[in-house]
Amino acid sequence: MKVEFSKRKKNKGFLLLEAVLAIAVFAIACTGLTMAFHRMSAAAGLAQSELRISRILDSALTEQLSLPMLEEGVSQIPIEDTNIELDVVIEPIEDMENQDGEPLQEMFHIKIIAKWYENGAWQERTAETWRYNPMYQP
Repeated sequence: MKVEFSKRKKNKGFLLLEAVLAIAVFAIACTGLTMAFHRMSAAAGLAQSELRISRILDSALTEQLSLPMLEEGVSQIPIEDTNIELDVVIEPIEDMENQDGEPLQEMFHIKIIAKWYENGAWQERTAETWRYNPMYQP
């Protein structure tokens, strides 16, 4: 009888060790999954933020292109309900010629700079294009 009792005791201890190891492996796997989900959500948030900034820049550039006349200078446009500020820079392009060698007058370089504070630092994105003013006059 004593032999059987000692075998049972050994088996019980071995089963407890197996259960503890299984729980430890499960905890490590859960920690890895949690970290992966956290990184995926951070990447999705960054992509959403980049898309939002790209849309704002595209909209501001389209708005500047739709104006009947452009004037040289710098202006600031705050975006409502956000911490984003746009700087609109319009500069004339002086030394540009068409394919016949004739100078193009009223050619402008339009540059939109978005600035905002995020993740403890100032962020900045830029969109730019050219515009030939006589093409947009009524």
